[in-house]
Amino acid sequence: MTGITGIAKAHTEYLFFHTKKRREIVPITAQLEEIVGRSGIRDGFCFVSAMHITAAIYVNDLENGLIADIEEWLEKLAPARPDYRHHRTGEDNADAHLKALLLHHEVTLPVTEGRLDLGTWQQIFYAEFDGQRRKRVIVKLLGVA
Repeated sequence: MTGITGIAKAHTEYLFFHTKKRREIVPITAQLEEIVGRSGIRDGFCFVSAMHITAAIYVNDLENGLIADIEEWLEKLAPARPDYRHHRTGEDNADAHLKALLLHHEVTLPVTEGRLDLGTWQQIFYAEFDGQRRKRVIVKLLGVA
């Protein structure tokens, strides 16, 4: 085991999304890798959080069949329907809130030797459940340079 040496550093950037559809799953691994590279952090953590309560960030496999399965699973667990109590407030996105809860709004990823330290098939996704408007994601890195 070796000790971590270097200069402590923090780096923050934002990703912005304006999806064409109300529900969309967007791979963001390449964008995150670019941000990690710009940060200069060699060893630490990359925190990624959707800054909206109807969106999520998650880690899984980038395989079209699995993505379709995830979308179908979410729709079964939190179907779009008109009878949610939340809709009595004038909103129509209760299912989007529930879907986001199922996938979570944030992930923390390891950074090793200046790169995201992901497993063989791991990719990072932004999941939008109430889109067609501008949304943002914070990417915050903490570590040593």
